[in-house]
Amino acid sequence: QVQLVESGGGLVQAGGSLRLSCAASGRTFSSYTMGWFRQAPGKEREFVGAIRWSGGSTYLADSVKGRFTISRDNTKNTVYLQMNGLKPEDTGVYYCATTTWNSWPPFIAAFGSWGQGTQVTVSS
Repeated sequence: QVQLVESGGGLVQAGGSLRLSCAASGRTFSSYTMGWFRQAPGKEREFVGAIRWSGGSTYLADSVKGRFTISRDNTKNTVYLQMNGLKPEDTGVYYCATTTWNSWPPFIAAFGSWGQGTQVTVSS
């Protein structure tokens, strides 16, 4: 089982940047892909992007392409979500999750082992 802890959220003005971290522990060797999701108040959880532990391939939702990037540090078992050009509509709780499904692009419904989330608020 994998345990995930997100950090790095906060309040930022529109156009600003934040970098979120997701530290993984436990059976990380069994994890193939790490994903980022977000949930705005009153809305369903939304897929943001994913990265493979092996090789580092990334996949981003169209809504964040060109603004967000995902990276990982395998030595630290940590995945990062660099968010630039933030918009008020990026506001929400950001979660990381993992899946052992070895499919690419990732199979969104297969993600599990959710972290507790970190709040991102973008003011206009």
